[in-house]
Amino acid sequence: MNITVVGTGYVGLVSGACFAELGNHVTCVDKIREKIDTLRAGKLPIYEPGLDDVVERNVRAGRLEFSTDIDRAIQGSLVVLVAVGTPQGNDGRADLSFVMEVAATVARNLDEYKLIVTKSTVPAGTGARIRRVIEENLSHPHKFSVASNPEFLREGSAVEDFMRPNRVVLGTEDETATAILKDLYRPLYLIETPFVITDVVTAELIKYASNAFLATKISFINEMADLCEGVGADVHAVAKGMGLDQRIGSKFLHPGPGYGGSCFPKDTRAVLEFAGQHGIDLRIVRAVIEVNTARIPRMMEKIRSALGGRLRGRTVALLGLAFKPNTDDLRESPAIAVLDALVAEGAKVRAYDPVAMTIAAGIERDGVTYCSDEYDAAEGADALVLATEWNQFRGLDMSKLRARLNEPVVVDLRNAYDPDVLRSMGIRYTGVGRK
Repeated sequence: MNITVVGTGYVGLVSGACFAELGNHVTCVDKIREKIDTLRAGKLPIYEPGLDDVVERNVRAGRLEFSTDIDRAIQGSLVVLVAVGTPQGNDGRADLSFVMEVAATVARNLDEYKLIVTKSTVPAGTGARIRRVIEENLSHPHKFSVASNPEFLREGSAVEDFMRPNRVVLGTEDETATAILKDLYRPLYLIETPFVITDVVTAELIKYASNAFLATKISFINEMADLCEGVGADVHAVAKGMGLDQRIGSKFLHPGPGYGGSCFPKDTRAVLEFAGQHGIDLRIVRAVIEVNTARIPRMMEKIRSALGGRLRGRTVALLGLAFKPNTDDLRESPAIAVLDALVAEGAKVRAYDPVAMTIAAGIERDGVTYCSDEYDAAEGADALVLATEWNQFRGLDMSKLRARLNEPVVVDLRNAYDPDVLRSMGIRYTGVGRK
């Protein structure tokens, strides 16, 4: 099947490469020539484990190509996947201008039946808007279908999530679109992947409902962590006791500095806004956002307390800058929020991240030194703060680290270390929701 993927960001690039891996011919298009030139040169604009191998293999096989010629790509494809950005506007709503621009471009190039599928995260009702825009801009009358196929890719494990998903959601408006999408995903039927086949608006809402619920679990366990600190309980035992209940599950019950990244912050705000447009006040989602917003001040209290109540003039070693491990994504990263808060209070920061440091260094910040490794970051620091739980940070030589710190202080915002072990070494340890 010939497919065009419009947008070579995270969703577009992963989806395009993986659909090529399933045997389709895929053209990924973008209007930014520099991105296309970079991809044609064999370099990826994002860090995602395993994606480089998939891209290289399918380019070599002739199943995957990159282009700026969107007209030609659309004309030569049966399926057009819309994977452009839907950034948050000043009013909190998802900005659909890029999506509608693609819809108008599809209309001008509609020379035969085509299926237009949204991969981008869009508010419920967007599919109907796409249909109207195409109908209003058609050069010649041709049949087409609009569908929603939301993505559920976790940064850091996106290739595995695409090839072995928990479920595939297909929102369609007619039998032709359903048949085409079933054929497109036929290889996943062989591994008995669950499929949810519904209408377009329901599929669009499934994406927002899923992200809002996962964000809710994170904010809930963070509030429980605060309660544990208040009563002297252990949040890890609480989370384990909860997670063993199959109605609850253990995923996303990990206390810390709150959720970040490109999805949860934007999507929770967006669903709150478009629900409000329909007269629905999502009070739980509103509380989730409020709890998450309060996490960074709470984490700063911990760091401040560990250093005797004063940050001005102190030096802090900060491990981790990406919003989660195995990605270079800094969008709404709690680690970056901690970094900026430290600088704002007059602290000097020695930062290190295995992957995201180059991107972080592109934004000039006074008082921040980017270091060569974890131990270099600790050199002469008054405290070490773990902000992103990269695996390589879990196995640090704590004796070596302690020797490089001015003071033996560790603030573990991800609860990656054993408090008893560190305290037995004379390290003053602070965690989240722990005794």
